[in-house]
Amino acid sequence: MRTIISLDDDLHRRAKAYAAKTGTTLTALVEEALRAKLAARGPRKPPARLPVFAGTGLHDGVSLDHMGDVLDRMDGLT
Repeated sequence: MRTIISLDDDLHRRAKAYAAKTGTTLTALVEEALRAKLAARGPRKPPARLPVFAGTGLHDGVSLDHMGDVLDRMDGLT
């Protein structure tokens, strides 16, 4: 699955350098770190109820197919 994440610039540089040094990809490094973190937490109870949000859907001109635009709007850039 393709996902967009935002990383601190320094963390991104360090992670890419580490991935290159160890002969892996940034994607594989992030996956490994997430698996390790989730495994360390142990099983988690699901919430008793899912939160419900009211609304009418996406704003005009917003498409989830263009997450960069969504993130820009969230950051107040557009």
